[in-house]
Amino acid sequence: MHTYIDTHAHLYSSRFSTDRHEMVARAVSAGVVSMYLPNIDAESIQPMLDLEAAFPENCFAMMGLHPCSVQPDTYEKELALVEKYLGERAWAGIGETGIDLYWDKSTLDIQKRAFSRQIEWAKDLGRPIIIHSRESNRECLDLVRNGQDGRLRGIFHCFSGTLEEAREMIDLGFMLGIGGTLTYPRSELPSVLREIPLEHIVLETDAPYLPPVPHRGKRNESAWIPVIASMLSEVKVLPLGHIARITTASAKRMFGA
Repeated sequence: MHTYIDTHAHLYSSRFSTDRHEMVARAVSAGVVSMYLPNIDAESIQPMLDLEAAFPENCFAMMGLHPCSVQPDTYEKELALVEKYLGERAWAGIGETGIDLYWDKSTLDIQKRAFSRQIEWAKDLGRPIIIHSRESNRECLDLVRNGQDGRLRGIFHCFSGTLEEAREMIDLGFMLGIGGTLTYPRSELPSVLREIPLEHIVLETDAPYLPPVPHRGKRNESAWIPVIASMLSEVKVLPLGHIARITTASAKRMFGA
């Protein structure tokens, strides 16, 4: 059986409340031995830590503030809480952070501020940063470029962009997180990824969101990483075992596992 890593999954979500342990067991049985958990905000911290404590060999928590939780009245308190937690223990990564211009463009300025602060923490702590860039690749790339001093690395989560943007992300020392959207009929990802060396790609689910075909309409879960890997195998015209081996090695290198 091939071994995989899910580099981005919200497995602490309430959508898994009835079968969380069984869901993790299904993932491990499918060869997904490591699952990285990006934080969202203050409310997700304890559920995330509880899941990590239940599966210390498989689930690894990250700490950050999601751009959709960056709100004028609360984001400074949220960032202070993130900073407090970052000082208390080691974390697998910083995030997820970044900019989201799909849901709310009015908070762009404070999203930039929150993202920039988390970029500095990632550099200071030597941890990878997990970037959410929904409809904001240009804005995120500009901030990453401004902050890159040789210490910054990470993943552009749920990559969706042009070949030029992909190459710019890679040139800045980042990997592309590829998930279920690769399998969607109208996805433009296949044409982009054919031009990108496999060494710059890691796998993710973003569970419970963005389930791959043939599971669309259902709750996504980490056990479906092999479905995404299979599609990537078709796109890259490479054996599935090669896809598993290279993406897993890249994820381990990124997280220092």
